Amino acid sequence: MSTLRYGANVQANGVRLHYLLYGQARAGRDPIIILPGITSPAITWGFVGERFGREFETYILDIRGRGLSQSGPTLDYSLDAQAADLAALAAALKLRRYTVVGHSMGARIAVRAARSGLPGLTRLVLVDPPVSGPGRRAYPARLDWYVDSIRLSVAGCNAESMRAFCPTWTEDQLKLRAEWLHTCDERAVRESFDGFHNDDIHSDLGRITIPVRLIAAGRGDVIRDEDIAEIRRLMPSASTTRVVDAGHMIPWDDEAGFYAAFEEFLGAPLGAAISKEKQHVGQ
Repeated sequence: MSTLRYGANVQANGVRLHYLLYGQARAGRDPIIILPGITSPAITWGFVGERFGREFETYILDIRGRGLSQSGPTLDYSLDAQAADLAALAAALKLRRYTVVGHSMGARIAVRAARSGLPGLTRLVLVDPPVSGPGRRAYPARLDWYVDSIRLSVAGCNAESMRAFCPTWTEDQLKLRAEWLHTCDERAVRESFDGFHNDDIHSDLGRITIPVRLIAAGRGDVIRDEDIAEIRRLMPSASTTRVVDAGHMIPWDDEAGFYAAFEEFLGAPLGAAISKEKQHVGQ
């Protein structure tokens, strides 16, 4: 049985934010807010929401400029604006306590938001966050990979057209990518990609006082061992783990390993994964 309850829109931080809600509130377990990556509408994390929803009330956010959330030619797509969206969303949903799980760009948003000590934010999970920034090595992905695939989807394309960009993905994953990628505003993606190189999240890490779990991919070169060591120096209380058999899109490469990497950090284990055939994808 699906744990999806509904999708909804809320006015927060002056913009319309769309989210999907999975699972029911459970006594003693904080709700989860999932922040996806640079071209990941909320629906592409639906298979994760289904699993989280078995144990937690779980919200998956369409980051501004993606999915069904607001976009536009004058909208602010900066990291600071995205971080303010998270704070405003939690307030609009009246969440007294909650945990944030951020993947890639979503993890950087969570770091920027958490540096100011958000009321109610109890735990933070950073899933393979780009560690690029001023004076640091570049993020190991090309902007044209995103832009070319977005333009193709805007014109209209099928799963086979997406295969050149994502050769290892399943047919269902490619279909969902082709269906939803056009909702990712090109300017939003360009500005977020630039932010990977211009925004200094390392200066934020030392200001975070809540428990943090870092989940790094075993492949893909987004986070190296020396990066983990630096993060641990900046946040000595952070716990870290690698999902050895996964690249940057960890839940898609090793879904069971992704859930296992949380261990008891969220207050309850996530347990066994759903079958690979039911996976969907975005990046």
